[in-house]
Amino acid sequence: MSDSDDPIFKLVNDLPGTSVTGAVLHALDWIAPGQWKNITNFDELIADETGESDQDLVQQVGQRAIQLYTDASNGYQKAVWCFQMVDSLDKTIAAASAVNLIGQKFDLGFLKAITPQPEAAQAVDAGVKFACELASFVFVNGIPGDGVADFARAIGSYGKSDVMRLAAFAAIDCVLPLGPNFLEKITAAVSGSALTESKLYNAVARFLPGGGPDEHKALIQKNLEQAGGKVTQLVQEKGITQAGVLDKVREHISFSDDKLDVVAAALDVMTSYYEHTGVQSVARRVISRAYSEI
Repeated sequence: MSDSDDPIFKLVNDLPGTSVTGAVLHALDWIAPGQWKNITNFDELIADETGESDQDLVQQVGQRAIQLYTDASNGYQKAVWCFQMVDSLDKTIAAASAVNLIGQKFDLGFLKAITPQPEAAQAVDAGVKFACELASFVFVNGIPGDGVADFARAIGSYGKSDVMRLAAFAAIDCVLPLGPNFLEKITAAVSGSALTESKLYNAVARFLPGGGPDEHKALIQKNLEQAGGKVTQLVQEKGITQAGVLDKVREHISFSDDKLDVVAAALDVMTSYYEHTGVQSVARRVISRAYSEI
């Protein structure tokens, strides 16, 4: 996926109202109950974020938000690009596969076509994806340096689409494929790997603070050390388990395979939860700033 130059209102309006991504996020809502609303209309998002119903004011906020997002001196576009890039890889199977909506459930009847990556590669990608969350945080907030300390403090108070994305990351990218000791596995895999062997790293490297694979590896390790514990804390506090995630997802999606790595890989391929919630998160931040400036 190339960097999207679409204005923020179009990015929000183009989000799907009904999709596998939305179904999976609703399945995981128990991790962050009541936090996430799948709002896919820009004006509605403005009204929800500001609490305003006056259409003239909503339009004023919208116009200012569009200006702020487009201004390259702000980091909003880069944050969205980073979220988009995370979800842009390995979508070939998704594009070619029929996903049927049967009753109230999506049916994933193509799992035999999924070949999961080795566990170490999955763990490295999880570490890279978590670093992308850091990078987007840095862009949105205009933080100098690597921003790890600020990110580690902020992630514990995530709300709305931010906490929904963190919940999905914990469930789909950490617990489901890697088990309860996911943080140890991710840390070990990153330490013992060549980052350049990761397609995801190569795709997002330009967005990460620092320069070159060695600095990026140190950044990912630092981020895992200082902020990774918050993901573990979320998992422990909410009782997120492999069986629990599988059961909840099955309430919304039908699939026949019980192999955890296959299901995790399928959900990774078939969902764009990073981009979906990322667009909503950035839009809310831009709207909030625009509202304060009106």
